[in-house]
Amino acid sequence: MFKLIVSIVPNNSGSLVSSAANDAGASGGTIIPGRGTASSDILSILGLGDSSKEIVYIVVDEKIENDVRAAIESACSKKKHFGVMFTVDVNSFIKSGTKSNLNLEEKSVRQNSNENNFQMINIIVNKGYAEDAMAAARKAGAGGGTVVLGRGTAKEGDEKFFGVEIVPEKEMLVILVEQSKAEAVVEAVQNLECFSECGSGVVFCADAKRFTLLGKR
Repeated sequence: MFKLIVSIVPNNSGSLVSSAANDAGASGGTIIPGRGTASSDILSILGLGDSSKEIVYIVVDEKIENDVRAAIESACSKKKHFGVMFTVDVNSFIKSGTKSNLNLEEKSVRQNSNENNFQMINIIVNKGYAEDAMAAARKAGAGGGTVVLGRGTAKEGDEKFFGVEIVPEKEMLVILVEQSKAEAVVEAVQNLECFSECGSGVVFCADAKRFTLLGKR
């Protein structure tokens, strides 16, 4: 089982988080620029006010999750109102250049729950390949997705686990699909030529709980 550790911190602070995580056993991550939009005092205290942010995604084996989180907390402990961190269960983690399948037994159990009818599929590739991944996903039944730019954090010589060959610019494609289509979408992305080389990308999936459509229908 893998865990996705997400940290939201001020601009230019993502490297502090990823370095602490690497020292605790993580092997790289992805830093995505963002912007907070909250105006309330409470959200500002949480570090989510209206200012530039960096979102750090780090996938780790659950065995080292506590160590990595503790290292990040320690690294940020002297920073006032620095940000937030949370963890998401990752149901399937697939590295490029390998042929892996979603856990069908586990997926079947999740499908029986009314709370988990959708999967969030996260595809991280070198810049320029997100559109190829989206095209393949659409052919497999996905309706659409969101592409955000990021950069890798793995150090030269690290075992490539979440980063890719020290190519600084990344694209992350986030797709929300019904459980029944998730396996086909992942398989379609795995079969892309740009995903056949080791170190060219990763795919991981997580339950999207309490999915709600907002706005007038």
